[in-house]
Amino acid sequence: MELEELNIYRIAIELGEEVNSIVDKWEYFSKKTVGIQLVRAADSIAANIAEGYGRFHFKEVNNFSFYARGSLFETKTWLTKANNRGLITDQKFSEFEITIKDLSVKLNNYKKAIKAKT
Repeated sequence: MELEELNIYRIAIELGEEVNSIVDKWEYFSKKTVGIQLVRAADSIAANIAEGYGRFHFKEVNNFSFYARGSLFETKTWLTKANNRGLITDQKFSEFEITIKDLSVKLNNYKKAIKAKT
């Protein structure tokens, strides 16, 4: 299986791209405070999945899956701040929450599947 075939990777890539397209439209101050942190956290999810995928040992794959999960919840925090500050709508925030919850479950299942293969 190729990295691009992993559902968790595709979801994480889409999440990062959607976050970036939203932040790109913000005013300078919002971009420099919340925006940069939000984009970095969202992009880090897919990056950690990819790095773990490229590792050989389960322990390393597992560690990078934990890092991806950490970045996922950091993303949720920055999205919460963006919503509280009126930078994203309640509707958009709710959509992101659904994606984050879904990806969190899928990341856990991915880790279980990898562990079962060892």
